[in-house]
Amino acid sequence: MDLWQLHIFVSVVENKSFSKASQAINLSQPTVSSHIKELEDYFKCRLLDRLGKITEPTKAGEILYQYSKKILNLRDRAESALHDFLGKTKGDLLIGGSTIPSGYIIPKLIGPFSKKFPEVSIELAAGDTMQIVREIKKGKIEIGIVGAKIDDPGIKQEKLVADEMKLIIPLSHKWAKRASVDCLELFKESFIAREKGSGTWKSILKSMEDAGFDPKGLKTCVTMGNTISVIQGILNHVGISILSTIAVQDDIDTKRLKALPVKGLALDRFFYITLSKKRTLSPIGKKFIDFCKAYYGLNFV
Repeated sequence: MDLWQLHIFVSVVENKSFSKASQAINLSQPTVSSHIKELEDYFKCRLLDRLGKITEPTKAGEILYQYSKKILNLRDRAESALHDFLGKTKGDLLIGGSTIPSGYIIPKLIGPFSKKFPEVSIELAAGDTMQIVREIKKGKIEIGIVGAKIDDPGIKQEKLVADEMKLIIPLSHKWAKRASVDCLELFKESFIAREKGSGTWKSILKSMEDAGFDPKGLKTCVTMGNTISVIQGILNHVGISILSTIAVQDDIDTKRLKALPVKGLALDRFFYITLSKKRTLSPIGKKFIDFCKAYYGLNFV
C-alpha cells in the first residue's frame, strides 16, 4: 500500500466510477483497476462494489476512505509546511464560497493573491451557505466565505466584510420613484424566495422576525437557487426580492434595477471567513486569510 494507491482509491470513491476517476487523475482505466485490485489484495477484502454504472465503497472501503482522506490531507500539509519553512509558498488551496462571495468577493481576492504567490494552485467551489459549511466539516474545503452566522460547535467564523441588502425592484415598478418602502408593504407583493440553505435568505428571515414580522406571510411566488436567477426573475417581473447590493450594482448603475431601503428592517450583515474548529489550518490557508484581512484593512487577531 502506498500514498498513490490511496489517492486513486479516494478518487474512485468520490467520483463513484472507475472511468470518471481515471479521467480525473489522468490514468487509464485498466491502471486504476489494477491499483484498486492491489489494495484489495493487500487488505484481503473487497473495498468497492461495482453496481452497474455506479461504484460504491463497501463497509471496509468506507473505513479506508475516511483514513485515506486524513492521510492524504496530512501529506499535503507536510509538503506545504516544508515549502513554507524553505521560503517557498507552494501547494494547493481549496476555497468555498456561498453565492455572493463566490461570484463577487473571492475572485477579487484570488487575482492579487495569485500574483503574490504564483506557485499556489487555487480551486474555488461554489454553493449555498450550508453546502459550504458541510464541505468544510468534511475536510473537502479548507476555507469558506459565507453570508450567514452559523450556530454549529464544529465551525468558527470571523467577520471579513460588511454587506448592505436592499429591496430590489425593476425600474418600471410602481415604487421606482420612492426613496424607501415599509416592511409591511412587502407582504402585498409577489416575492422571490431563495433556497433554504441560502445565507441571504436566512438573514432576510431573521431580520423580519427580529422586527416582529412573520415571514411566512410573504407571497413567495417562486423559489430560486441562486442570485443570478433572482435578478433575472426581477427583471422579467416574476416578483421582487431583497438582495445584496454587491450583486446588483451593475444593474443599478445601468438603471435596469433600483435598490430601496426597507423601513423597519435591519438588513446590514457580514460575510464571514468560515473554518472548521477541528482541523489545523495549512500554512497556505493561513497566508490566504492574512491576505484577506489585509485586503479589507482588518486588524489581525
